[in-house]
Amino acid sequence: MKVLGWLLGIAVAAALLVAAWPQTFGLEQAPIVAQVVSLRMGVVAIAAGLTVLFLLLMTARRIRRFAGAVVVMLLVFMVASSGIHLSRGVDDAPVQAAEGDLVVVTWNTLGDAPGADEIAGLLRDTGADVAMLPETTIETGTRVAEILGAEGNPFWAITTDFANSEYGALNTTLLVSAALGSYTAQPSVDVGQTNTLPTVVATPDDGSGPVLVATHPVAPIPQQMRNWRDDLAYVASLCAQGRSIIVGGDFNSTLDHWTSLGVGSGDIGTCVDAAGATGAGAIGTWPTWAPAWLGAQIDHVVASADWRPIAAQVLTGYDDLGTDHRPVVAVLRQG
Repeated sequence: MKVLGWLLGIAVAAALLVAAWPQTFGLEQAPIVAQVVSLRMGVVAIAAGLTVLFLLLMTARRIRRFAGAVVVMLLVFMVASSGIHLSRGVDDAPVQAAEGDLVVVTWNTLGDAPGADEIAGLLRDTGADVAMLPETTIETGTRVAEILGAEGNPFWAITTDFANSEYGALNTTLLVSAALGSYTAQPSVDVGQTNTLPTVVATPDDGSGPVLVATHPVAPIPQQMRNWRDDLAYVASLCAQGRSIIVGGDFNSTLDHWTSLGVGSGDIGTCVDAAGATGAGAIGTWPTWAPAWLGAQIDHVVASADWRPIAAQVLTGYDDLGTDHRPVVAVLRQG
């Protein structure tokens, strides 16, 4: 029994270490582990429940020591994992942009669920210059541009779709303020593409602005794990080509998953996550039915080193508009 207790204790300790910091073993993109680390606070809540259970088991004399040891390990895990999560910041203060700053919004709209009026309202309310909109169709994107254009704030609408444009997830739309100049989507044969869900890579026609990317790596479900890893590596490669670039979208991944993809001080390639850099990296963007403190931040705005994140906010006021994702707004300053 003593040997069995030691073996079980070692197994519990190893499992908790992997759950808290899978990067120790390079497992942050491994099946099951990738899903577990996505929802740190959810796992902490489960650990709290297990702590209560093992405290009750301590009343049994034969397993008291083992149960006590597990309680200690669970408490250490909860403190460590919560600390890692909270260190990324829970600032939800409204963003403030100065003249010359670039305001970037991303929102997975779950196949046009909020509707053009609400999407236009988001861009209007945030003063967005650029919007990356996974699952938004060209019809809705064009309608948003028309609404804002009628208000004197014209946008270009650029969409990439796969196979069936009527299925929302196979569309990704990029909206760019006409004040930034005209942009053109680049063909996948030249710039590459995510595997399952589409990415838009657009470059300025006059060559004077940043490359703008609206991306949607596939979710890490069991049958898509290889594509998920390849998609994240593709986004990292876009951010490692030494050019000015801003990427936004539903990355279906958190900062934990990017550990092996960062270059230098970058989070993914050389790009830095705006929310993580400005103290808002622990606020969940998915799912909207869960409190923001419990969810996973899988929607991001990242930018190359020539763009400095000034502020970022996960917007919780749009939770009842039909999509399961929250918008993210980021303020970037060049230089």
